[in-house]
Amino acid sequence: MGRRRPDTPTLEEVAARAGVGRGTVSRVVNNAAGVRESTRRAVQQAIAELGYVPNLAARTLAGRRADAVALVVTEPDWRLFAEPFFSEIVSSLGDALADTGMQLLLTMVRSDTERKRFLEYARGGRVDGALLVSVRADDTLPDMLAEARLPTVMLGRRSGDEHVSYVDADNAGGARSAVTHLLATGHKAIATITGPLDMYVAQSRLRGYRQALAAAGLSTDESWIAEGDFTEESGRRAMARLLARHPEIDAVLAASDTTAAGALRELRATGRRVPDDVAVIGFDDFPLSEQTEPRLTTVRQPLAEIGRAMVRLLLEELEEPALAWRHVILRTELIRRDSA
Repeated sequence: MGRRRPDTPTLEEVAARAGVGRGTVSRVVNNAAGVRESTRRAVQQAIAELGYVPNLAARTLAGRRADAVALVVTEPDWRLFAEPFFSEIVSSLGDALADTGMQLLLTMVRSDTERKRFLEYARGGRVDGALLVSVRADDTLPDMLAEARLPTVMLGRRSGDEHVSYVDADNAGGARSAVTHLLATGHKAIATITGPLDMYVAQSRLRGYRQALAAAGLSTDESWIAEGDFTEESGRRAMARLLARHPEIDAVLAASDTTAAGALRELRATGRRVPDDVAVIGFDDFPLSEQTEPRLTTVRQPLAEIGRAMVRLLLEELEEPALAWRHVILRTELIRRDSA
């Protein structure tokens, strides 16, 4: 655990830069009356030059809280907004905020320009904190928000060495349990369809797949791995690639339920029976998993609990802005149905 960086500009530094008193800066920050326009402009210029962000706790005490939280989606591919994950997590976070009196504002941030625009929007006091979803490994937005002292919590993480608060599921453990189940039921030619490998969640599920096979003394040759993007169509295409390489496949772990649904389509199209010829396991346990034919065995990640934990961490940071960043990892569960 670590503390936030202490080197952000202070109210006193803004006052010194603008050549005014601390109280004048406070009145400008809080948009109070009684400040000459020339003085207001000088303070605003000093704030911009120094990158000063008003202390959120002080604004709260002054009745300046926005009572709004930004749900920031950084996914650049619009197709993925049709996937069940996004509706499930929005519902989960909305339910968790329902009794707080705070609004959940959905914001898309997919480029450097949009990152800068959102940072300025947040610095303007329009939101009290941010919940980040679908963050890629190289995304700098979480660091920008943390340095701006805006309470921020991510769903998932960018790497194993994350310095921003996050809530995550045990993705590697979930994948291990799925592959262990396949091995225990007699499968040995086990392939996997991953998510986008520039996302830590996909890397973790792939790592769990490899760990389970290695523990059983089986090969983890790269030809048994096909990258997808969590969509159904990517699952279908990846399954076709895997079957072309290894017609002897007898099981597949898909990185999401929608990916697994695509794999089921391709297996049916090639005349393979599930689970008799090829067993299939998904990941997430969305309602979709009950609607596939056959019903999908899958790894459940507790999205409702994830949403509650994200909101809890964010509210704690709002109450105590100097609080250290925290990491919460929740357990997954293998849900056995008909496909494996």
